[in-house]
Amino acid sequence: MPVIEYKCPNCGSGMAFDAETGALSCPSCGRGDNVETLQDPLMKQTFTGDEAVEYHCTSCGAVILSEAETTATVCSFCGSAVVLGDRLTGKLAPAVVIPFAISKEEAQRAFKKWCRGGRLTPGGFMTADRIKSITGMYVPFWLYELDNNIEVRGTATKVRTYTRGDYRYTETLYYDVYRKIRLDYTKVPVDASEKMNDALMDKLEPFPYQQLKSFKTPYLAGYVAEKYSHDEQELFPRVKARIGSYIESYIRSTMPGYASVSYTQKDIDTRLKHASYALLPVWVVHYDYNRLQYTFAMNGQTGKVVGKPPISKGKVAAWFGGVAGIALIGMKFLSLGMGGGFW
Repeated sequence: MPVIEYKCPNCGSGMAFDAETGALSCPSCGRGDNVETLQDPLMKQTFTGDEAVEYHCTSCGAVILSEAETTATVCSFCGSAVVLGDRLTGKLAPAVVIPFAISKEEAQRAFKKWCRGGRLTPGGFMTADRIKSITGMYVPFWLYELDNNIEVRGTATKVRTYTRGDYRYTETLYYDVYRKIRLDYTKVPVDASEKMNDALMDKLEPFPYQQLKSFKTPYLAGYVAEKYSHDEQELFPRVKARIGSYIESYIRSTMPGYASVSYTQKDIDTRLKHASYALLPVWVVHYDYNRLQYTFAMNGQTGKVVGKPPISKGKVAAWFGGVAGIALIGMKFLSLGMGGGFW
């Protein structure tokens, strides 16, 4: 069956990837194996599209229930970490992976610390004792390499103000500007999962791409993983939109010293050079507060937390009241300094 499970050669217990050591580790006897030196079972197996109708845990024999996008999970009955091999071959095979560097315990501590840092969040939320679940997930991304040929024409102005005699003059000079630019972008990430919130995933950047590894299934053991919902061509319009602001900033940076620039022509030709299918580490936190559920995400390498916590109306009112009070006192002292009195 196309279910891959890693058993400890010493004691037979199930092994899982350890974020702290970067090894495939046994929780029973402490054995750790270097993932880079392990033979990947997928290299020896081939699967047909109709082979995997039902998955069974190799440890207890139970049926493994999973959604169509799942590629790695945990057996609900015995807790064994399993990888669904037939969903990781052919076009579904990831090219690279960034392994987890933050353990579940470290993620919980970091999330609680982040919650306590919210100046305008309710006090009950800041205790961070309502974590409903925290799941380590390898989220599918496309890493794009893009070539951009840009041609821009426009009119720019320089403005100078000077005084001569009793008159003040403003001089505006107009210039024709032309730029022909070649911009290349590499490793622009776009999440390819239908389930994940795109805005949340975008905010998790940057990922440390120096930690990219060639994909091997042991990295997935003990975590949840999904295959992509959209291929690189389907997400190409989104990645073009993502780099739009970067291109605009670069074009403007090539025209320093001008007071204004208005474009009469702007041609941007973006071409897809290459896209790599990658799995990137994300801790997904579900948090209950005041009968509502909030979802947060943490970069599994850097610990960066993103999400929108609730806002305390009382704290917001107090904050604005404090700002208004400080401004009022400042105006009173300014009035005194100018010869006035307290109001």
